[in-house]
This record gives sequence, C-alpha cells and structure tokens, in this order.
Amino acid sequence: MPLPSPTAWVKSKLLALQEYSLLAGRAFRSLLTPPIYWGDIFQQMDLIGVGSLPIVVLTGFFTGCVLALQAATALQEFGAVSKTGNLVALSMVKELGPVLTGLMVSGRNASGMASELGSMRVTEQIDAMRALGVDPVRKLVAPRILATVFMLFWLSILSMCMGIMGGGLVAVFLLGLDGHAYFTSTYSALVWADLWQGLTKPVFFGFIISSIGCYFGMQTKGGTQGVGRSTTEAVVASSILIIVSDFILTRFLIGILGR
Repeated sequence: MPLPSPTAWVKSKLLALQEYSLLAGRAFRSLLTPPIYWGDIFQQMDLIGVGSLPIVVLTGFFTGCVLALQAATALQEFGAVSKTGNLVALSMVKELGPVLTGLMVSGRNASGMASELGSMRVTEQIDAMRALGVDPVRKLVAPRILATVFMLFWLSILSMCMGIMGGGLVAVFLLGLDGHAYFTSTYSALVWADLWQGLTKPVFFGFIISSIGCYFGMQTKGGTQGVGRSTTEAVVASSILIIVSDFILTRFLIGILGR
C-alpha cells in the first residue's frame, strides 16, 4: 500500500476539519431555528443519559474509592490523613469527574452515533430523507448534540457525587476516619471557582462527543467495513479531543477563576 504524500495528507486533514466545522455550524444553527424535533431530542436524552447511568455510576464510585486509598497512603507520611476528603473532592469535581464521564460516554455513545448514522448513510436512508425534503442535519445531528451536551452535564454531577461517596465509604470503613469529618472536609474544600470549572467542562466535552460521532457517521463510505472504521475513528478522535481540550480548558479557567 503506497504511502500518501505529506501534502496530500495535510490537504485531506484540512478538508476534514472544514467539513466538520460546517456540519457543527449547521447543527448549531438548526437548534436556533424551527422546526426543532423535540421528540428526537428526548429520545436521544433517554438513550444517552439513562443508558449511560450504570457505567457512569460505577466509574465515579470506584474512582473515588481508589482516590481515597491513594490519598490516605500519600498523606499518611505527613500526618494529614484527615485531609483525604479535600483531595477526593477537588480531584473528582475539578478533573476526574468530568473527564472520566466524558471518556465513558464517548466510548458508549460516540461509537453508537457513528455506527447508526453510518449504517443509514451506506443504506442510502439519508439520501432518501433529502429526497423527501427533510434536512438530515436538523433531524439526525442537532438532536444528538443537544441531548449529549445536556445529559453529560448531569451525568458529570452524578459521577462527582458518587466519587465523593465512594471515597467516604473507604475513608470510614477501611481507613477508620470519622464520616462527619470526611464530608465536612469535602464541603469546606470546594469553592465556587472549583464548581464552575467542573461544570463548564462537560458542556464542551458533550459537544465534542456528539459532533465527532455524527461527523464520522455522516462521512461513512465503503459498506459495513466503512461503518466499523467510522465507529473506531469516532471513539479515538473524541477521546483524544477530550483529553486535549481538558488541558486547554483547565489552563483557561485557572487563568480566569484563579484556581
């Protein structure tokens, strides 16, 4: 298999970036103008939000448990085991809660969107929608973007709470800490700047997951093999963008909020 020239590779990536930007812009515009398919939006909220509850709850809970164990081990050297709740709360709210939730939802839903839309593309269902006068972006892409952004926000909050609860159970039953002191320290460790930082990231992560999944689905070619390739590319691309955007958002929000 001959390797493409660097110039052709750069051109293809720039073209993909242009097509992705146009698709995201059209979807965003579709959410601001009628008709808005509320039935599809609520259906996607159920599939994305309710369907992701088990994996989000388990991920957040056991991440909090591991954080409490690791924090207590490290803080014991300084005689500050009582600060375990502070570390768990700050880690879950500012960083691990939004990022891990985004990655879990990406693995579950970005792949689902890409495979579903990809199957519709290769079976010419999307072309049939255009022939009937229905805008595929307004009907298929916009509801998925709005539903993912909205539900990921609440899923991230749930993941944060489960992480703090998991850390509390480990702190009380395995480390022998006082439960009231643990939850008091978690509450006192958080300020509004931390909450703003933790609740801003899911909005961007939700947009990345849904728009990337829909983009690769709408660009699917090559039959069933193309569907599988689009599914894999959607998960990889959305996961990488979540990690990269997390760094950029963290740096930006720390500069604005001061912590």
